[in-house]
Amino acid sequence: MKAWICKAFGDAPMLIDCDEPVAQSRDVIIDIAACGVNFADTLILEGKYQKRPQGPFAPGFEIAGTVSAVGPNVRGLKIGDRVMAMPDWGGYGEKIAVDAGSVTILPDNVEFNSAAAFQIAYGTSWFGLKYRAKVQRGDVVLVHGAAGGVGLTAVECARLLGATVIATAGGEPKCAIAKAHGADHVIDYKSESIRDRVKEICAGIGRTGADVVYDPVGGDVFDQSLRCVAPGARILLIGFASGSVPQIPANILLVKNVAALGFYFGAYLEQNPDIAKAGMAELLDLLSSGKISPMVSAVYSLSDAMVALEAIRNRTATGKLVIRCGE
Repeated sequence: MKAWICKAFGDAPMLIDCDEPVAQSRDVIIDIAACGVNFADTLILEGKYQKRPQGPFAPGFEIAGTVSAVGPNVRGLKIGDRVMAMPDWGGYGEKIAVDAGSVTILPDNVEFNSAAAFQIAYGTSWFGLKYRAKVQRGDVVLVHGAAGGVGLTAVECARLLGATVIATAGGEPKCAIAKAHGADHVIDYKSESIRDRVKEICAGIGRTGADVVYDPVGGDVFDQSLRCVAPGARILLIGFASGSVPQIPANILLVKNVAALGFYFGAYLEQNPDIAKAGMAELLDLLSSGKISPMVSAVYSLSDAMVALEAIRNRTATGKLVIRCGE
């Protein structure tokens, strides 16, 4: 089988022939049809992600495909099942061994590309907004990076939860994408002040500021958010795509009664298994019923995976990028 293998943190991955994985006691082997591309893929290659593989590894956190082998103690899954999974790494390849307990059977009407584009982005947004930030109907939610793979899902999920959505994006085309996906208001951060425009928008609807901020960007964006939130607001920290980790001024949190909430989706699922099961069932129902629809903006062959990764690294991509691994 072929896979993109990184031999040491910081080295460029190489597409090479590898031994096929073998199913252990509770493993299944998945023939990977599609793998979603995420900003975290760039971090794990640099050794900057929360989890660090030991030895050579392939990046890739979210996959969809077909079960081709099962371990002797696996129950509830069989060869031929269409499934999705979120391994710690290993998705940029043709096959993978994963624990059967982390595998979800796909509804018949969900395609592999959609499943691969769906898990991390929608999972981060749905669990982060509903369960961590506890968004309520009528809240004003400010979504940064709203034309990206994660930000677009936050716009959709916030709307499903009954919020008024203010979206930020860089440039008119990206603002138009956020608007088309349900944002009530859009701010072009390249030509407008986020702080001033949020205050202006909120004043126009009788509000003092954003109740919830969804921030996958960090840096100066966090600083501007802190100055346009309502008293009692929740700032949900998803990541730092800007490359700058903000230093949080505790005095402002104190004076405005604002909460800064970290949210790491993978760890949250491990720490809250009951919520994880219920929340993923909710998301699959929304997906299969068409209430959410991943925006797959480009599909790459396995041989072109590094082109997709570079688009994510440079923040030139909109929506979600998918690698077709089994073709």
